[in-house]
Amino acid sequence: MSDAIKGNILTPSGWVHGELTFNQRVSAIDGASTDPALNEAAYILPGFIDLHVHGGGGRDVMEGGDAVRTIAAIHARHGTTSMLATTMTAPPEDIDLALQGIGLAAAARGKGEARVLGAHLEGPFINSGKLGAQPPYARSAKLADVRKLEQLAPLKLITVAPELEGHLALVRELSDAGMRVQIGHTLGSYEDGVAALEHGAHGFTHLFNAMTGLHHREPGMVGAALAHARFAEFIPDLLHVHPGAIKTALRCIPHLYCVTDSTSATGMPDGEYMLGRHKVMKCMGGVRLPDGTLAGSTLTMDQALRNLVGLGLDLADASARVSTYAADYLGLSERGRLAPGAFADFVVLDRDLNLKAVYIEGELL
Repeated sequence: MSDAIKGNILTPSGWVHGELTFNQRVSAIDGASTDPALNEAAYILPGFIDLHVHGGGGRDVMEGGDAVRTIAAIHARHGTTSMLATTMTAPPEDIDLALQGIGLAAAARGKGEARVLGAHLEGPFINSGKLGAQPPYARSAKLADVRKLEQLAPLKLITVAPELEGHLALVRELSDAGMRVQIGHTLGSYEDGVAALEHGAHGFTHLFNAMTGLHHREPGMVGAALAHARFAEFIPDLLHVHPGAIKTALRCIPHLYCVTDSTSATGMPDGEYMLGRHKVMKCMGGVRLPDGTLAGSTLTMDQALRNLVGLGLDLADASARVSTYAADYLGLSERGRLAPGAFADFVVLDRDLNLKAVYIEGELL
């Protein structure tokens, strides 16, 4: 028995005004091509995909246990249908605990939860001179170190500082092993960034943040991204990156996509929360360390979509940047798009882009 929903449906070939039939997957999309501005029907978009999630609802990924399930449920209520639970730089035992929890959540999706695709290992293989809000446990790595961690949870994405000794070879080894490697928390130069891309790195972690900036005589890691990247993540909370910088990146990087970098403070009142081993404070719409350093965000993906549209992107383009491009980055052809055979992951929005319904693998939340 299939279900069906009607509205302005965003498909890979454009808008269709009609009906989407589904069970766990999309069965059919019937209707006529349309300009959604010409009618008042709801928008039906692919579900949001967030590849950088540290927490939500007062829970932090580094707690391990069932924390990831709580986090996945919080983000699902904001339209995130798939996500990567993201670790912090931490002592080995903390990372092991976090990955064990991620592994359990990735093995089976619970009712009302976003699909946990696996882990984004943001630390500890980063530069200790560009920690940002990461605790001071950075270290270099070898492939054997990553292989041990891979036994605890599917490692879908790994952030690496390529300028560290041995890390260019590591980038190649990880890429050859089928893992997505991206550059972040780095003091590397433009040349280091280009070399990392040549060795198999595919993207950049929260572009502009925790990396060497662009100068006309020293282009830095930002320059390498703007000149050469096809994919990069960025945080569109309008605190981490100035709108002008976002517009610059949109012109340069064809598949620039959104992440929340959300923390345990997401969906919670102002106050003190944990981010790994750091205490952070939520106030004035952001999350900060005691010294004022931005420490993740409280952004949700539905707000990310609205922020992009507010910057002038049309809705189809904004949708791709909160869904399709992230799926493409991970090679997920059955997510991030509404087409027959794809998972029935979609959101329903009213004309003001307020979230009205979320479906995950056919389940109405």
